[in-house]
Parts: sequence; structure tokens; C-alpha cells
Amino acid sequence: MLHPIQKALQARILVIDGAMGTMIQDRKLEEADYRGTRFADWPSDLKGNNDLLCLTRPDIIEAIHLEYLEAGADIIETNTFNAQAVSMDDYGMSALSLEINLAAAACARRAVDTYRKQHPEKSLETGPWVAGALGPMNKTLSLSPDVNNPGYRSIYFDEVAGAYQEQIQGLVEGGVDLLLIETVFDTLNAKAAIYAIRQYFRKSGKPELPLMISGTITDASGRTLSGQTLEAFYTSVEHAAPLSIGLNCALGAEQMRPHIEELSTIATCYTSAYPNAGLPNAMGEYDETPDQTAHHIEAWARAGFVNIVGGCCGTTPDHIRHIADQVRQLQPRQRPTVETTIA
Repeated sequence: MLHPIQKALQARILVIDGAMGTMIQDRKLEEADYRGTRFADWPSDLKGNNDLLCLTRPDIIEAIHLEYLEAGADIIETNTFNAQAVSMDDYGMSALSLEINLAAAACARRAVDTYRKQHPEKSLETGPWVAGALGPMNKTLSLSPDVNNPGYRSIYFDEVAGAYQEQIQGLVEGGVDLLLIETVFDTLNAKAAIYAIRQYFRKSGKPELPLMISGTITDASGRTLSGQTLEAFYTSVEHAAPLSIGLNCALGAEQMRPHIEELSTIATCYTSAYPNAGLPNAMGEYDETPDQTAHHIEAWARAGFVNIVGGCCGTTPDHIRHIADQVRQLQPRQRPTVETTIA
């Protein structure tokens, strides 16, 4: 039986939300917002630990989700980009990973429930859906952090998979509709996440959720940070039978276009693309307007490159609103038929 999101993808281009970090920065939060009362005496600074806000300021996270839903997002991502034990260790909060993921899923679920009450024409069949976000982690399995010792690794596969499995448990138990491994710059980390997903569902006995995978091309070379070409990246993860494979982050839509075009020709699953709002300026900020971003993505859609579109760094609900308006009446990419040769 097809999942409702699979039925929706057959009929239309879906829209995923925009940047969470950008929206949090716009709130001009202070250290006290991150600490709340529970972590008032925490020994290290917590400002910048955006995932922690799911516990200390869930009202803000829920409100941001709702803004994206009102803008036309069919898929919202949980605020869990760094919410696994390895990355949370930067703040001495590894033990809170499961709790944060449960809370993040609850924030997104509440936003969807509120939105559906305000829009009774929406249903489980038409969306919106909550994607449990698994970020790339702050340690890599493929690259050495020591330039003088290329064989050295600061973490190993089982540790990465274990951290992801705990995160997955929190997201699934919290009620997400699908899982999203995103901003993949090291495919071995992504493989650990895929392995963790399989292990979790095998051990829990729960039905598997649809899986989205999104990599990131870091520069004009068309390669990931760990050196893979786009085709190599796709080949490395297609065994996971994902709902979609795509690209996000690092590039603006104009720079991402040739890579999305290439992916559309090789991927047998659905394709996704959510670029930054252009390239960052000298101050690290993003200047591309909602109309400009939407113009580029509309061109992709008209060319038949994409099934899921949205925004990454620097994008806001206004960007998502413009994107949704531009692709609403356009046909989704048709997946290619792959011929199998029997030797």
C-alpha cells in the first residue's frame, strides 16, 4: 500500500520548508532563552544550541513551523539538525539527545495539528507531513581531522550509527511521518544513518517510514566534501530504496541547477532540491529575494527536474510562499524507466 506522500508525489510537486536557523536568528534570542529555568546553571554557554530550544522555548519552534505551513509547505522538518549525542557533546548535553528529539517531533506535530484545525480541507492523505531531520554530524568517518595523520579518525562507524539510532528512536516515537538524512557531505556518515534506521525498525518491529536523502555539493567541482561526484553519491545510497534523493545547502539555486539536472536523469526515485537563498555575501548573509529564488526553482520545475522543492540557508516563509505559488500548477518530474540487462 502506498504511503499518502507517495500518492501526493505522483500528482504534484511538493514543497519542503525553509531555514530554521535563519528564523531563529531573526528572533534575536539571548543566552537566557536557550537556558530557560531548567538549564539556568549549566556550566557552558548554550546560545547557538538551536535544537535545545525544543525544550526551553518550544513556543518559538512551533510558531516557526506554523509560519512555514501557512506559507505553503507540504513537509516541515523537525528542529533536530544537530540533535544526536555526538554533536550535542559540544554542549555537554549528549544525554539529552533522546528527549530533544521527542520534544522536536512534538513541536512539529502540534504545528501540523493547529494548521489542520485552521484548514479543515487538509487531511492525512493530502499533508502536510513531518520529516524527522538527521543532520550530517560534526565528525566525519571518511576524513581525518589531523592533516599530519590521514589515517586517523576521531569517531568510528558504530559510534555514529548508535548516535543516529537514538535520534531516530526519539523522532519516530515522537510521531514523525518520514525521515530525512540531509546535508550529506560524507556518504559514510549517511550510510551509518541508513544502517541505524534499518536496525531501529528491525528491533522495534515498527513499520518503516519513507526515507528522504539529501546531499550537498560544496563547490563548482560538483563533488561532496569527501570527494564523491553526484553520480557516485547517488549510487552509494540508492540501495536504501529512498522515497527521494536530492541536494540542499552550500549553493544557491543558480549554481545548483546543473547538478539537479544531472540528478534528474539518473535517479529512479523522486528528486528533491532545496538550495540556499543564493551565495552568502561578505558578511555571511544571504541577499537573494524570495522572487529571485522562486524564479530559479520555477525554471527547474518547468524543465521537469524536480519532485520536491524548498529552501535552505537564508530562506524564509516568504521564499517558501513564492516557491509554492510558482510550482503549484506545474507537473512533477516523471521518474525514468530503467532497463535491466540480464547477462
